[in-house]
Order: sequence, then C-alpha cells, then structure tokens
Amino acid sequence: MLRSSLLIASTLLLSSAAFCQSPTTAHTSALKGPDGSSIGQITVTPTPNGVLLRVEAKGLTPGWHGMHFHEKGDCSDVAFKSAGAHVHAKTPVVHGLLNADANDAGDLPNLYVAADGTAMVELYSTLVTLNGAGNHPALLDADGSALVIHASPDDYKTQPIGGAGARVACAVIQ
Repeated sequence: MLRSSLLIASTLLLSSAAFCQSPTTAHTSALKGPDGSSIGQITVTPTPNGVLLRVEAKGLTPGWHGMHFHEKGDCSDVAFKSAGAHVHAKTPVVHGLLNADANDAGDLPNLYVAADGTAMVELYSTLVTLNGAGNHPALLDADGSALVIHASPDDYKTQPIGGAGARVACAVIQ
C-alpha cells in the first residue's frame, strides 16, 4: 500500500514538474513607436491551447488602449498600416469580444497605461496559436504577425476595430 502510494505521488510530482516547465519557443520582440524607437518589448509564449502574451511598454499616453494581433509581421511604416488587418480565419471578419457573432482572432483585452506612461500586462488568448494548432490562426505563418497598440480603447463591439483609433505602437512576431 505504501509502495503504491509513493508511486502515485512520484508520478504526480513528475507530471506536475513537466507541466510547469516553460516552453522553449517563446518569441520576444521590440515594441516600436511611430518614430521607430524602442518603447518596450513583447513576449509571446505558446501554450497547449493558445498563447500567453506579455507586454512591457513605456512612453504611451496614460489610459486605456486597444490592442490586437495583426496579420502581417511588418511594422515598417509610421502609421503601422503595413501590419494589415486583425488576425482572422474567417471572412467577413466580425470584431468584438462582446459580440456574439465575433470571429476576429486578433481580439485582445485593452491595455491600461499608468500616469507615468508605462504598462505591463500578461494575458492569455485562446483565439490564436503560434503555429496554427487546433484550427486557430497561426501567428508564425509565412509573413508572421504583429501586435499593435491603438490610441484609444476598444469597445469590443464596433466594427471593424472597436473604435480603437490610430496605431501608436507595433511589435513584429516572427
């Protein structure tokens, strides 16, 4: 009895240790402002059912800001339009975490920026994966993707981007 209890306990301990290990395929990228300067970084880590996103930023306007995964790994123009539209798997794309018909896989919660212009958040998305597992859009497809921070908050329902306004920061995910 003691032997089988120890075997079960060791199996659970080993399983827990394997589960808690960090994936080795995290992708860290510089977060750039419109002038091309680095204003922070993002890290996207694969999980079994999505991605874990960490954002560290400085120099942003205080308050709430919309944040989305965009379809192209390109932050080369000043307005970040080269990042394309939101990541999606179906068309027409219906935006909004509060929209019952939403299919916009790029949707993320808003980012809060403190009075000193800094923000730090870690959040989980089940709408995308790094490599397209489970029929979710892949952030690491042929042209990569980008994380874009917008000037205003996303209202989670207005089409096409929740009223989030201009793109003020961008990070390439490749």
